[in-house]
Amino acid sequence: MRPLLAATLASALLATAGSAQAQVEVQWWHSMGGALGEWVNDLAKDFNASQKDYKVTPTFKGSYDESMTAAIAAYRAGNAPHILQVFEVGTATMMASKGAIKPVAEVMKEGDQKFDQDAYVPAVAGYYTAPNGQMLSFPFNSSTPVFHYNKDAFKAAGLDPDKPPTTWPEVALAAAKLKAGGHKCPFTTSWISWTQLETFSAWHNTLFATKNNGFGGLDTRLAFNTPLHLRHIENLANMAKQGLFIYKGRGNAADAVFVSGECAMMTGSSALYGNIKRNAKFAAGIGTLPYYPDVTGAPQNTVIGGASLWAMSGKKPAEYKAVAAFFSYLSQPEVAAKSHQRTGYLPVTKASFELTDKSGFYKENPGTDVSVTQMIRKTTDKSRGVRLGNFVQIRTIVDEEMEGVWSGKKTPKEAIDAAIKRGNEQLERFEKSARP
Repeated sequence: MRPLLAATLASALLATAGSAQAQVEVQWWHSMGGALGEWVNDLAKDFNASQKDYKVTPTFKGSYDESMTAAIAAYRAGNAPHILQVFEVGTATMMASKGAIKPVAEVMKEGDQKFDQDAYVPAVAGYYTAPNGQMLSFPFNSSTPVFHYNKDAFKAAGLDPDKPPTTWPEVALAAAKLKAGGHKCPFTTSWISWTQLETFSAWHNTLFATKNNGFGGLDTRLAFNTPLHLRHIENLANMAKQGLFIYKGRGNAADAVFVSGECAMMTGSSALYGNIKRNAKFAAGIGTLPYYPDVTGAPQNTVIGGASLWAMSGKKPAEYKAVAAFFSYLSQPEVAAKSHQRTGYLPVTKASFELTDKSGFYKENPGTDVSVTQMIRKTTDKSRGVRLGNFVQIRTIVDEEMEGVWSGKKTPKEAIDAAIKRGNEQLERFEKSARP
């Protein structure tokens, strides 16, 4: 029996080894930290447990800027990840890097996965779609700016906690009452360019840049020097002088001071919802972005933020099949709805939105549907979104120039004019490098 037993064990070990070798591994580089990092890890874990052929390994690679830089270096060295999470401002750069990416529509087709572009929320899918109608990347964690406010602080200041301000004049009045009540930070904002210029433009149905905000060609130029834009920055500057608007830094630095209760109102990402729900010690509310009521066509629709997943080129057919299976899994209504409800990111498919609506989630969590309703309004050529080359550098320029305004070192007009001039230099540089 011993020889037979040995033979049986050897056979079992070989079978196990063969099974392990047959499992295709997919490397996924992302920029989700904290609670969102846990969400990403759970998605990979649940997908891996749902089948035995593929294994997705998520790896945190730092901020969006850092992960994109790391991926470019890895691609040049021949060891890029299979999937790269890229924030929306990197979209034009990825589109221009045709040899480095494989369009998601091709990945899904070659992976024998059912793929219907019409199943995805149009305002989201459209941003990641090429002029020929082909979807280039997979919509993953799409967000949009909303108005977050502290209901407890509103009550203490004598404001109605169930009626957030809907216009900019109302924001200023609410901020004044909060300050009078002793609040040292009545209003703040994250992502200055995204919330106060890019989305502000679309919300008021006006252009941020020419050529339909970059969708119409590489020769686009910045256009946020209109009387409306100047008026808005002047108003924010006046609020800053009066201590009604407190600038808290670049990127999402303001998120933490809102969640801690230091600031009572802020414009920021809808994806802050998960952090607020988990860590805030106060009752929070979500309202629509403020607008100027005298502007014709306002409010229109907000623009996309967050990121999408790009399949990198140069991988084996079996690996792309694994990537396609993972994208298909993320598109399942139950999976996409759960992600939307957990994070505050937009539902990526129409089915996941309908499932969330039917479940009663929006009624039980007032305000969580604001991001969706802001995005599903009918878009125009002026409000489809903003897709520019060297966008990361342009946002940095905007931050630098606007900081001159908040500190009183520059007038709003001086800062806007300088941002336009410096930003256009970046666009010209990108245009030259991206042309065949």
